Amino acid sequence: QVQLVESGGGLVQAGDSLRLSCTASVPTFSTWVMGWFRQAPGKEREFVAATNPRGTNTYYADSMKGRFTISRDNAKNSMFLQIDSLKPEDTAVYYCARTLTYGSRWHADFGPWGQGTQVTVSS
Repeated sequence: QVQLVESGGGLVQAGDSLRLSCTASVPTFSTWVMGWFRQAPGKEREFVAATNPRGTNTYYADSMKGRFTISRDNAKNSMFLQIDSLKPEDTAVYYCARTLTYGSRWHADFGPWGQGTQVTVSS
């Protein structure tokens, strides 16, 4: 059974940085297109970024370009999301998931999902 575990979230102040991690329980992780989403209270799950299996190609939601950086380390079955200059509006639960459709930004194309990691940014 595939298991994805996110970590690295927390309570931070505006302007801080965080590095979120997503670790997979299966060795086939290195063959997966992976992505990050986030979901704020009362809002729909929102695409953040995704990466091809080797980590050599990435794409971002237009609103996430500049402060968000996705990367991966297949030797560690892990993917990362660096978030710089955090803003209160970045407060959300951040999720990682796999997709079979490189280029997709639609949450229905992604899964399975991890349990998420909470990021809370205070002003």
